[in-house]
Amino acid sequence: MDALRVAACIESTESSNRIEGIEAPRGQLEKIVLHNAAPRNRSEQEIAGYRDALALIHESAPHMPLSPRLVLQLHQNIYRYLPGEGGEWKSIDNEIAELRTDGSRRIRFRPTPAIATPQAMDDLFSGWGHAHSTQAAEPLVLVPLLVLDFLCIHPFRDGNGRTARLLTLLALYQSGYEVGHYISLERVIEESKETYYEALEASSRNWHEGTHDAFPWLRYFWGMLLRAYKEFEERVGTITPGRGTKTRQVREAALRQITLFSISDIERAAPGVGRDMVRVVLRQLRDEGLLVSTGAGRAAKWRRVETK
Repeated sequence: MDALRVAACIESTESSNRIEGIEAPRGQLEKIVLHNAAPRNRSEQEIAGYRDALALIHESAPHMPLSPRLVLQLHQNIYRYLPGEGGEWKSIDNEIAELRTDGSRRIRFRPTPAIATPQAMDDLFSGWGHAHSTQAAEPLVLVPLLVLDFLCIHPFRDGNGRTARLLTLLALYQSGYEVGHYISLERVIEESKETYYEALEASSRNWHEGTHDAFPWLRYFWGMLLRAYKEFEERVGTITPGRGTKTRQVREAALRQITLFSISDIERAAPGVGRDMVRVVLRQLRDEGLLVSTGAGRAAKWRRVETK
């Protein structure tokens, strides 16, 4: 599993920056990510900054409540090797544009004006805090909606995409979805970036009026996350249950339960099996009609379906 974590860190740093046109030779990038090599130019400085922000999330996610101040901190980390460029809301209005192959420019979206950005960010995270604490909706709905609103506000002059991807990882961690430890979500996004931009544009139409259709973005986000979990299953060999496998351990432990149980209960019953793998197998059992879940995120409980 350590090898998966290392690979995910490298791929996440590389892909999230490359989406924005920021690149470095792979050998140098690995030195920066794995050995804290000193950056030699602007691109490498931004790569090193993303490395630091990503490491902070991997190490301290449970202790990083989402807030405007935290978003500013993540943005400042991205630009920490470029003093004076990070950690401040935009001071002038910006726009999201597409450069066509013929050289012409098309405006995809006009984000929140600069003067309204601080209040918009306060409102965004106030709403998130209430919805998350009261479990107003399934986290797999709340998290992508948070990211969509963040991208529509577009609070920074530059670095919005990278900050949004860090925010995605952190919000998923805090909602109990930790596949980003082992599979690079940023790489999955890069490999589907045309669909990413199409979904984002479709769901941002009429956003300012509050009549936008979030479903194209939700569908993209769910597909991205599902792809990451499938890749995780493939890499750890949990697709086909077999005698003695970790999948079998989890299945048998879950189906032995008589009363409501939690993921922690299964971890104790199947020592050595990671939480992400437990979650994947429990979902498989739910899809097979053998389990049902109650609650959401960390508060979720499971119970066995009694068969006649």
